[in-house]
Order: sequence, then structure tokens, then C-alpha cells
Amino acid sequence: MSISTQGGDNRNPSVVSTGKPAAGGKPNSKTSGKAGSKAGGGRPTGANRPGGGKPGTAGKGGRKPVKPVKVTQERNWGPIALMVGVGVLATAIIGYGAYAVSQEARSWQDRASDITDLVNYRDSNPAALDPMAGKQSHEWGPLEYEIQPPVGSSHNPNWQNCMGDVYDAPIASEHAVHSMEHGAVWLTYQEGLPADQVETLASKIQGNEYTLMSPFEGLESTVSLQAWGYQLAVDDVNDPRIDEFIRALRQNATVEPGATCSGGITATGTTPRDIGAQEQQMDGGAGS
Repeated sequence: MSISTQGGDNRNPSVVSTGKPAAGGKPNSKTSGKAGSKAGGGRPTGANRPGGGKPGTAGKGGRKPVKPVKVTQERNWGPIALMVGVGVLATAIIGYGAYAVSQEARSWQDRASDITDLVNYRDSNPAALDPMAGKQSHEWGPLEYEIQPPVGSSHNPNWQNCMGDVYDAPIASEHAVHSMEHGAVWLTYQEGLPADQVETLASKIQGNEYTLMSPFEGLESTVSLQAWGYQLAVDDVNDPRIDEFIRALRQNATVEPGATCSGGITATGTTPRDIGAQEQQMDGGAGS
């Protein structure tokens, strides 16, 4: 576009160029030079700018578009696994505690009946336990027993000490039966049992009042447990039923509640020791 000023033909017109060619023609040579020089000396734009050209493309020597980096935060599974483990352990402890409480709430007879292979002679053969028709007789000297090892019946007036005592030799059944009358559990085992197995059994008895332990001549099973009227034979010293028997029947199977287990015979040997026999016979009594 050209703009003319007043002053007649003698004045050269001032020309302002837009830098664009006139419609239908070529750009004025004079003005295009100025425009070009201005374009060349000014701030590059458009295609003249480094990296110019089409939008979104990198020019030669220009800066490439930076691709955004996606940051992924990984889970820390260590604390999660620890919390899960603690939760499982706590649940197990609570569950076991509830189970133990429920078990203790049951009668000892019911808990005993749950022990596999337990023989209840109170039900199956009560006569073997009570030959005197309702009286637990005290007799001196050696006695014969229908059940071996015996689980009840007549016995010596002296009981075997049963304060968690471990005897390394056979003891008189007549004394042990009296201990069971007081509520003791008598653990017997085969003679010649390896020492480590004997030690395993002893750990269940030592320090446990109303229990005693001794080898037994001619025992067919590895271990046999007796309480008044109950018996359990097992062949593994680690059998959990051993502990179950002791927990269920110790003191509970007594036919003389409150009777002591201390102050009894501590000697070994299968012949009963009739201590105090002459004095008691003179007094007409037979002890407790």
C-alpha cells in the first residue's frame, strides 16, 4: 500500500511498505530491500527462527521437545508384610486363648473322654477297682491285681511319695495305687528305655505335684499312664496324649479329695514296705 503526500509532482512520495508484494505483482525492489534488511536485523520469527518451520518439529540445531517422565511410586511391601504377620499372630493367640478357656470350662471327665484309646475302667470294669463293695481297703503285704499296671483296688496303707517324684527303679504297686487314691497320675515305662527318652518323660513329671514315675517290669507298651480307674498305653514318649492325660486326670481322678502326696514312701523295690504295720494293728487302724 502506497501513501502520497501533498506538495505536487516535485516531491517524492514517501512510501511505507508492509513487506508484502502488491496484489498481482512483485514486491517493490526499494522497499523490499528495506523490509528484508529489517527482517534480517531484527528478532527472527517464523521460518527464520532456529527450529522454526512447522509447529511441533525441531529445526536443525534446535531444542528437541522434552518428553514428560512418568514417575511411578512402588509399594513398600516390607512394613505391609510385617503388619499382616502381626495381625495373623495376634489372631492365633486370641483364638488359642479362647480355645484353652473353653477347654478348661469343660468337666475333667469330658476332657478325659476325648483322649484317644483311653480306657475307662470306672465304666468298663468297676469291680476291679472296688472289691470290697464300696470300701477302698488297706491291706499289708503283697497284693494281686487284675489289671497291670494296676489302676485301683486294695492297697498298702503307705502311699508312694508323689510330689513329682522320678524313680529310677520299679516301685511297689501297693504303694503307687494308694498314691492314685490321693489323686496322683502314675507314669510307668519299659525297663531299658534309652536314657534320652527317660529324660523326656521325666521332664513331664518333675516339679509337677500329684505325679510320680517309675519303670515297670514286663510292661508291653513303651509308656503306660494310670490314674484311679483310667489307663492309657502309648509307644512314643513324645505322644501329646501323655500331657493330655496328666492335665485332665491329675488330682481330678482322686477318690480321696484333699489327701496329700507328700510324706510317702521314697524307697524303690517291688515289695511293699509295711511301715507302721505293728502299731496300726495294735490300734486296730489301717491309716488313710
